[in-house]
Amino acid sequence: MTASAAPGRTALVDSVRTVLHDTARLYADDPRTRQLLVGQLERLDEPLRIAIAGKIKAGKSTLLNALVGEQVAATDAGECTRIVTWYRDGPAPRITIHPEAGGPVGLPVHRRDGELLVDLNGYPPDAVTRMVIDWPSQGLRAATLIDTPGTASLSTEISRRALRFLDPDDDTPTEADAVVYLMRQLHASDSEFLEAFRDQGVARAASVNTIGVISRADEIGGGRLDAMASAQSVAQRYRGEPALRGLCQNFVAVAGLIAQTARTLRQAEFAMLRELARTPGPDLHELLFTADRFLADDRQAAPLCTLPPDARRALLQRFGMFGVRLCVALLHRGTDSAAALAVELVRQSGLTELQHVLHNQFAERRDLLKARSALLALDAVLHADPRSGGAELARAVERIFAGAHEFAELRMLGALRSGAVPLPAAVVADAERLLGEGGAAVRTRLALPPDAGPVDVRAAAMAALSRWQDLAENPMTPRAATDTCRVVVRTCEGMLAGAAR
Repeated sequence: MTASAAPGRTALVDSVRTVLHDTARLYADDPRTRQLLVGQLERLDEPLRIAIAGKIKAGKSTLLNALVGEQVAATDAGECTRIVTWYRDGPAPRITIHPEAGGPVGLPVHRRDGELLVDLNGYPPDAVTRMVIDWPSQGLRAATLIDTPGTASLSTEISRRALRFLDPDDDTPTEADAVVYLMRQLHASDSEFLEAFRDQGVARAASVNTIGVISRADEIGGGRLDAMASAQSVAQRYRGEPALRGLCQNFVAVAGLIAQTARTLRQAEFAMLRELARTPGPDLHELLFTADRFLADDRQAAPLCTLPPDARRALLQRFGMFGVRLCVALLHRGTDSAAALAVELVRQSGLTELQHVLHNQFAERRDLLKARSALLALDAVLHADPRSGGAELARAVERIFAGAHEFAELRMLGALRSGAVPLPAAVVADAERLLGEGGAAVRTRLALPPDAGPVDVRAAAMAALSRWQDLAENPMTPRAATDTCRVVVRTCEGMLAGAAR
């Protein structure tokens, strides 16, 4: 069944909801377990929870600000970066901390130069389990973003907090439905972390809930104008490596600082950039050669630059050297307004591609990811504290995992991505697309444009069904591949039935 076929998706969530209710009744005498199960019921109706993780200084908070479109997350190494912080859409700005001892505590909301300032009001960061920031934002309506402390920090406690949130050691599933993992370049420690996060069951087969982001991508090319092209080539290479495909569903290159600044660009900054771009060619080239030369108050190096050093320093802090060079190049190409510059910077930063990937591979699978989180919680509860009547509920969980076609698709995707299915590469690519590797929407699966009509959808689904039925019945198809063929056939049948409705 496809992601846009609402009856199938609703049936999966309804099945999970029923088992959650039955299990909550079974554990009615255990307040802690019952509260966990009720929380999972409420979680089914909430936006997706997407955790942003990675090593310290990977640019997590900067990317979060770019996704939200406002500077709500602290990007320096302050005390707030040591706390797991949830960012939710809300009717009005509100900050709440949850200390280890006592109830939630509200904090005042202060902003300076567009940046949210958080004062913990005397609470040590180590004594706060989480902070919740409610903020009215279009970017937070589809998903709650969770900023985690940096892993591989010099402080073992900071690293432990992130690991404890994403990979709890008490047999409870993580509170995140999906993870965006940032890396400056892939190290062995990144692979080890992703392997640890990848939990048991169907998730272990598909890595459907993890996207890798090559952050600070402009640094790969040394800040040259072609730096993003170099970073995108690295992301493309990562996508093609079987070992990495088993850890992350996709890899995207993003220049986080450019993306954040583009989403919060000020008219005064545009005016400074336009003045800088008017500097005559030789002087401008000298200024943009290195950061030191850009900041130098040296009239001999660039005598015709009218932008003072303090203004250049402010631009460098907000855009970075790559961003300044990119902005000047765009202005020379005819970009004539702050709005137009912001749009182009968002696109060239890689943020547009990341937003597209988040929508196709997370948002369109919202119900599936939510159901998966709830089933993992149920499985943990039923095995940690077996009770009379619990065996039937455990079998119900297993039946959903085994019988729901959405999970069968995930298992097949995992097998295809790891190279375990003996099919030609062209056929594998077709199967991955039909199973939703690039997005769960019917038209995406069928490689049709978004505005394709029902007749085109039906014709494409019929062609795909015939193609895979022939392959499944072909005596030359390896037996090890027939299960994949049957799953793809079932997917095509579901799309065809949806088109008929």
